[in-house]
Amino acid sequence: MEVEAEILEPLELQFSDLVLLSCSSRVSSLKEHKRLECLSRAVMESLGPSGPGLLAVTGVPKASALRRSLLPFARKLALLRNEDRRRILKDHYLGSDVPLKNLDRSVSSFASLLKYEQSPSSEITFSGSGHKDEGSHIVKQEHLNIDRLHDLQDYEFTNLGDTFKELGLCMMELGLQLAQVCDKAIGGQELEQSILDSCTAKGRLIHYHSSVDHLILKEARRMKPSTKGLNRYCLARPNVSTESGQHIQMNSGRYNGDGQMATDDFTLQTSTNGVRACRTSLSNLWQQWHYDYGIFTVLTTPMFLSSLEHECSPPDEHTYLQIFDTNKNKIFVIRTSTESFIVQVGESADILSKGKLRSTLHSVCRPVGHENLSRESFVVFLQPAWGKTFTISEYPTAGVISNLSDQESHKISDEIHRMVPPLSARLKDGMTFVEFSRETTKQYYGTSGVQSKR
Repeated sequence: MEVEAEILEPLELQFSDLVLLSCSSRVSSLKEHKRLECLSRAVMESLGPSGPGLLAVTGVPKASALRRSLLPFARKLALLRNEDRRRILKDHYLGSDVPLKNLDRSVSSFASLLKYEQSPSSEITFSGSGHKDEGSHIVKQEHLNIDRLHDLQDYEFTNLGDTFKELGLCMMELGLQLAQVCDKAIGGQELEQSILDSCTAKGRLIHYHSSVDHLILKEARRMKPSTKGLNRYCLARPNVSTESGQHIQMNSGRYNGDGQMATDDFTLQTSTNGVRACRTSLSNLWQQWHYDYGIFTVLTTPMFLSSLEHECSPPDEHTYLQIFDTNKNKIFVIRTSTESFIVQVGESADILSKGKLRSTLHSVCRPVGHENLSRESFVVFLQPAWGKTFTISEYPTAGVISNLSDQESHKISDEIHRMVPPLSARLKDGMTFVEFSRETTKQYYGTSGVQSKR
């Protein structure tokens, strides 16, 4: 099903203003006080029931360099051989929350818990059999070749863990400061204290696979390269063909032919009033429609890479993050600067604020017609402590009623909500956060979940 989506540029909040809004000290002038009051109202409107449920934070010190350093690691890790990836992730205290052996996966995700008060990590010991092989010189040389390969790979990923942690802590601080701003407007310290009580947040480095990446992984499985081939990735980039018969020469980075996929799921147009709009498919998604169930989700602006790992401008000048506005029954795609962070409201913030903040229904769509592009992103999920109890007696249960009555809008709404279990079906009064998260995961992805069948 194709629908029209407009490009939305969210409220941009300067980091320096976020710091001023979050601190408790008095400002020096009445003019500055009024400016900050107006800014606070704009923040709450953007994150509240009448807004998109997200905003952008710009001007964060060191953020640009950290983003540029970390995001390319996502694709490198995704295309490593499984045994090499396991070793490197272990070296940098990272894991994964997706089945990386699945060659048809849409994303590869590399995750770690981030602590507010970083204590020295438990030293990971590498167990070995202790048996000394008295084999031939050939076997020893083979081991030497493998060690050299490991050294090359390890050198390439030297800064992975430290950069992951540094950028993650920076993003955690942004979320905590925004929680302080919201608490001031709402009254109390519920959001800030809930985040602090959890002590940790989850960082996730995500590679959204291009069509070419799928072909690379499948070709690697067929080739079954020996350990003698000292390739960084699971194979030397081959010449491959798409399912439609389109030939792609990987070592040149160009398509042979017109360079377009045989599909029209996504085409751009300009509306008569000058607002940039696009046609997007509800099914052509990297990530299905969902709500995040934490407090805030902080995201880097994504990076797009070609099959040769060259950074590319977003094909259609937006992030390919799209939200569904329940007030208007309309899809918007988000555009923001590469130097900014996007902060989304999660369902826990919605519940704890008694509806004064509104969680964002969102997905990630694919740039069809650019099958050699992948999307790299880093996300930090701020959540309450697992034992946090939710009270919903004062939570507004009435849904937002759309003023739109056209048939297409309701078709869009019905299609999206068919994939997303409503909050009322997942949340019961007195539930702890861990119970709520388990029920949410079960209904999204369990055997009865619609998304589990896709």
